Amino acid sequence: MRLFSILLLSGLWVVQASASGFPVTIDNCGVPETFDRAPVRAVSNDVNITDTLLALDLQDHMAGFSGVSGWNKIAPDLQGRLGGVPELSQKYPSLEVLLGARTDFYFAGWSYGMRVGGDVTPDTLADHGIKSYAIRESCVHLGPRPAARLDDMYQDLIAIGRIFGVEERAHALAAGFAERIGAVAARLKDAAPARVFVYDSGEDAPETAGGNAMPTALIAAAGGRNVMDDVPNSWTRVSWEAVVARDPAFILIVDYDVTTPEQKIAFLKGNPALTGIDAVRHDRFVVIPYDAATPGVRNIGAVESLARAFHPDRFP
Repeated sequence: MRLFSILLLSGLWVVQASASGFPVTIDNCGVPETFDRAPVRAVSNDVNITDTLLALDLQDHMAGFSGVSGWNKIAPDLQGRLGGVPELSQKYPSLEVLLGARTDFYFAGWSYGMRVGGDVTPDTLADHGIKSYAIRESCVHLGPRPAARLDDMYQDLIAIGRIFGVEERAHALAAGFAERIGAVAARLKDAAPARVFVYDSGEDAPETAGGNAMPTALIAAAGGRNVMDDVPNSWTRVSWEAVVARDPAFILIVDYDVTTPEQKIAFLKGNPALTGIDAVRHDRFVVIPYDAATPGVRNIGAVESLARAFHPDRFP
C-alpha cells in the first residue's frame, strides 16, 4: 500500500509518495513522539479535537472524550456520531480519570485539556505509558511561534492519520479541504481585506483571538484581517480602547457557553465605548460556533461562511 504526504508550498498542495506502516514518529510541539502501533483506547479533549477523530472514523479506537458538556460546546451531530463513546469529564480530565479509562493516547492541546505545570502534560502522561499529541496552534504556550495558519490544522489531521494508521484517509480529507479553500481564494482575488475583531467573551475586558489563534488564519482565508493580529498570543484579553482605536468593520462572535450570541451582540451594542465603531454602527456581526473557531475540521466551513459575510458581492 502507498500513502501520500501533502506539503503546502507557495499555496499549492504537492503530493509525494511515502512508505506506510509503523513505527511512525510525530513532531509533538517540537518533541518527537514515536508510535509502534495505533492507539486503541484514545481520549480526546474538547469538541473541535474530538471532531478530528470522528472525521477520520476513529470512534472504535476511543475510550472516551472530555471537555465538552462542561462548557456547553456540544455540536448538534456530535453525540450521534460518537455512539456509545462516553464523556469521561465535563471539563479537563484529571490524570486519575485518564488512568481509570486505561487511556493509551491523549489528543488535546495546551489550554485545550493540558496546562503548563498541570498534572496532565505529555511528560506526566509518558510516566504512565500514555502517548499524546497537542494541536499545533496550542504550541505557542510553550514558546514563540509564527502566526496561526490553516496549515496547522492540516498538519494536525495528517499527524493523527499517521498515528492511527489511516494516513490515506487523512490525506484525502485534507486534499478536499484544500480544494474548497482554493475555490474561496479564487472568488476573493483582489478583494480589499475586511477589518475584523473577534469577540469571545468578557465585559470589563474582551477575550479575543491574537495572532496565534486559529480565527486569525480563518479570517485571512476569508478575505479579512484580524485587527488584533499583531498581538503575539493565542486567545488573550485586550482593552476596549484598543478595539475602538482599530475600528473593526465586522465583529466575529464565537458561540459557546451559556451566554448566547444574541446576548453578546446586545452587550456590544449597549456598550457606550463602542457606539462609534464601524461594525456597531452598521450592525455587522457574524457568528460562528466554537468548534469552527478553534483548530479542527469545521474550520473550512467557517472560512466559507465568513467569506460570504465579508464579501457578499463575490458570492452571489
